[in-house]
Amino acid sequence: MTEYLTVEGGTLAYQVAGSGPLIVLAHGMGDSRAAYRALIPRLVAAGYRVAAVDLRGCGESGTDWQDWSRTALADDLLAVIRHLGGPAVLVGHSISGGAATIAAARQPSLVTAVVELAPFTRKQTIRLGDLRVRRFRRGMLRLLGAGAFGSVRLWRSYLEVAYPGVRPDDWSGRLARIDALLREPGRMKALRGMGRSAPTDAGAHLGDVRCPVLVVMGTLDPDWADPHAEGAAIVEALPSGLGRLEMIEGAGHYPHDQFPDQVASLVLAFARRDGARA
Repeated sequence: MTEYLTVEGGTLAYQVAGSGPLIVLAHGMGDSRAAYRALIPRLVAAGYRVAAVDLRGCGESGTDWQDWSRTALADDLLAVIRHLGGPAVLVGHSISGGAATIAAARQPSLVTAVVELAPFTRKQTIRLGDLRVRRFRRGMLRLLGAGAFGSVRLWRSYLEVAYPGVRPDDWSGRLARIDALLREPGRMKALRGMGRSAPTDAGAHLGDVRCPVLVVMGTLDPDWADPHAEGAAIVEALPSGLGRLEMIEGAGHYPHDQFPDQVASLVLAFARRDGARA
């Protein structure tokens, strides 16, 4: 059941299931909380209260926003955690990985641990050699095209590359739902706004994080020529001993949707050990 929280600038949609310690899930751009449809029941069954949030401009949240930065998204996520009586383990995918970093650094009493799934948390630099990696080249061209032209067709084409090999059983329905959402007024504006938002604000906060951080990357993620190097660089930028990197073989940019069992196992082990310790 969808619930709504009014914050400065608009309304956020979210859903809550289960009981126990709080885990908050935040999706990537161009998506909705449905990205976690396979992960939620696994976390609930393990004894957690799970809140999945539609980012501003996405899913069932309002569209009348001016700021699409990770800092703005972090404020939204902190508002949800406060409203639900946190603290919480905060899980963020892609752009929300950067937002989770900022939230943890700014409000350590509300965020006990962070899981970053294929996160954009650092300033990105494309090197000439990166373009020789076909997977990266194909993904980047589609990603940039979708943002530049506001093209739903190019975004769907990007998703075809971002889900290499293994795809969820409801793949056709998943694509159709994303397509329908992005054709609603204001939804593509949100995608384009987030796409233009640089992750430098998140990178500036990496050294300020005080809670444990788990970074999960797919070995075939098309958003980076070398996903392992990107994940390792995030861990390196965190205070010593706080970060840990896990790679999922064969996963693209959506490991939680391609391999929900593996991601759930990683999140639960991390939440029980590192989240509880924090």
